[in-house]
Amino acid sequence: MHEIDLDKSHREEIRWRIMRTLDAGRPVPVSETVIFRVLSDSSLPVTAQGLRRELDYLEEKALVKLTQRTTPTWAAELSGHGIDVVEYATEAPTGINRPNKWW
Repeated sequence: MHEIDLDKSHREEIRWRIMRTLDAGRPVPVSETVIFRVLSDSSLPVTAQGLRRELDYLEEKALVKLTQRTTPTWAAELSGHGIDVVEYATEAPTGINRPNKWW
């Protein structure tokens, strides 16, 4: 029997929700405050440090661009590759819990 790694699943779901939030905000970068609020409203608890860790992860995967990393409040936007992942035009990389396309 396989155990489900709930922490891993939680992180991967947060990453997907971040990407969806950034997609909704396109073409304007979205502040981490807005992303934090969206995640809180969706019952995906995350700390401020946890949110920044996941944004950093997504940037390392070339899915997002952090546009205000040197300011007290970060902002992010999807990269071209990130847009393709959100729009199901390309495979989602490991570490992103994107739902299966149903249409």
